[in-house]
Amino acid sequence: MAAVLACGPGAALSHSSAGALLVVVRPRPGAIHVATRAKRTRPRIVVHRRGLREDDVTTYCGIPVIAVVPTLVDLATELSRDALEAAISEADKRDLIDPESLRGALDDFPPRPGVAILRETLDRRTFRVTDSKLERLFLPIARRAGLPSPRTRKYANGFRVDFFWPELGLIVETDGLRYHRTPAQQANDRLRDQRHLAEGLIPLRFTHGQIRYEPEHVEATLRAVVARIGKDSPHAEAQLSRA
Repeated sequence: MAAVLACGPGAALSHSSAGALLVVVRPRPGAIHVATRAKRTRPRIVVHRRGLREDDVTTYCGIPVIAVVPTLVDLATELSRDALEAAISEADKRDLIDPESLRGALDDFPPRPGVAILRETLDRRTFRVTDSKLERLFLPIARRAGLPSPRTRKYANGFRVDFFWPELGLIVETDGLRYHRTPAQQANDRLRDQRHLAEGLIPLRFTHGQIRYEPEHVEATLRAVVARIGKDSPHAEAQLSRA
């Protein structure tokens, strides 16, 4: 609060200092970061001169602070990808903003360093496609991994599954979101996977973002599973050889 007051009316805590106050990143030793319209310098304070919109500033613990969306935009220029994803997750867990709302807010956000980085990070984790487009993205990956054509949108053990190879005992499920999944959704996913395993099937789970942005990882995982299936089952190996 002392740093904010020292920078005059309209100032607000910003960047890593704002992230620490909002508890989306850990506090860092050193100078305090403050955003203000006025051109000021103060000892041990990093002043970011910026025209602040009304919705850019909020109050947390009684201290004026840059709101969570512009704070995450600022942090995107300072953090590694892993650290930025952790900050987004913390904001989600603390109900400050969920990733879908954050991604939507960026569409109307004014140009600023960090917007493109944050948008790309979110797109990799919140990317979601229709069933038909998902098939167009996933099926070539499966073919490259040595799998025959799967059955799509069929039922196994009472659950509708995305991709199913009954002759191989393999199921691939896809999740549209990595970040924001309710406890009920997570519990249902675990129940599905447990039921499939109990029936002797192999359930694999990929996100839509992995299929779109990390196809090499998906293919490598499928190849490893395909090799294990072929090794464990001569019948399955014959099916794979005809793929």
